[in-house]
Amino acid sequence: MNFLKTNWQKLILSSFYFFLPVFVVFADQGGTVVDPCLGKICNPIPDITSIPGLVQVILEGALKVGIPLIALAVIYCGFLFVKAQGKEEELTKAKDALLYTVIGAGILLGSWAIAEMIQSTVNALK
Repeated sequence: MNFLKTNWQKLILSSFYFFLPVFVVFADQGGTVVDPCLGKICNPIPDITSIPGLVQVILEGALKVGIPLIALAVIYCGFLFVKAQGKEEELTKAKDALLYTVIGAGILLGSWAIAEMIQSTVNALK
């Protein structure tokens, strides 16, 4: 009972976020959910008709999410350097965080570059 007394606001807010998409779906379709793929296999992403298209969409999504995260991670590393104030242990942690951020950025941008090279090579062979 103490849990409910102390966390009732969090429970109401989380249930709101949980049921909000359900309310939106029912509001858009007049209260009925119609499944056009009932009983058969349908493409969940109708704009994508090939595997290279799927890979391209996944990489574009990863870049759209990853680049702002990399920027935020670099800013966070800057705060770690400022917070260290010359303490050797904290400076080492800040350097490691920056190193891992740069490695992650390299992997993200490298995967995009490799995919672009493969795509241009395949297009040139056609």
